[in-house]
Amino acid sequence: MEQLQAFLARAEALLARLEPLLPPARPEPDWSAAAYRWRRQGMAGWLESVNEPHTLPLARLTHIDNQLKLLVRNTRQFVKGKPANNVLLTGARGTGKSSLVKALLPEFADKGLRIIEVDKEHLSDLAQIMALVAGRKERYILFCDDLSFEDGDDAYKALKTALDGGLARRAENMLVYATSNRRHLMPEKHSENREGWVSDGEIHPGEAIEEKVSLSDRFGLWLSFYPFDQDAYLAAVKTWLEHFQLPMDSEAERAALQWSQLRASRSGRVAWQFANDWAGRSAKERKAELGK
Repeated sequence: MEQLQAFLARAEALLARLEPLLPPARPEPDWSAAAYRWRRQGMAGWLESVNEPHTLPLARLTHIDNQLKLLVRNTRQFVKGKPANNVLLTGARGTGKSSLVKALLPEFADKGLRIIEVDKEHLSDLAQIMALVAGRKERYILFCDDLSFEDGDDAYKALKTALDGGLARRAENMLVYATSNRRHLMPEKHSENREGWVSDGEIHPGEAIEEKVSLSDRFGLWLSFYPFDQDAYLAAVKTWLEHFQLPMDSEAERAALQWSQLRASRSGRVAWQFANDWAGRSAKERKAELGK
């Protein structure tokens, strides 16, 4: 009996040490939520609902009218159960790529749209995610933000399968929307151009370039975003100041231009950051700052 008690005590101590290392039991997704994050611990992954997703009205986004129109049209087709494309949004930082995807949620959530955010490190779990949502009536956008791959990174292979399907068909109720600063999602080196070859007067890219282009080619819709000029930047500032119920007067314009010069950048993100700073100060503090 003493030996049994000693064994049980040792077993209990061992389990107490192992328990923090074990993944939690996978919870059942809260299917009433409109947004999710894919979480992973150890070998287990699960959908974590986002109770207060970071979204904004489409009307708040300025100087991306054509990109907005095309993405809304594609998403409308998708939620109606009609054919639609995976989307790659590329271009300058801070120009509204991620904000545009997030703004789709309040626009289409009541029509069954759901968004699942997945980090690049978890792309190998895409098959699990698709299996979870397969057969559900909702329509899911799998959102990969700031996506890019380095040399030797094999995670893109799982994304290829999710975009086009492997032996199994692609999930009909899921699309992939990805944002990136790279048009082809992977680094492109000057040395790779040497792999190209010429046949009958036509230039054919080498295998390395073909492999990189083949990933971005699986996105049916490409949307390009460009740096803001001064007029576009000030228009974005005006929109965000209206959000804080503040006027876009000469003082605000002057301060906004100074803010962009300090940041050496003009973009929707910089406009939002300026508006936060401007709205957070009193009128006296604003005048004192401009008087320096």
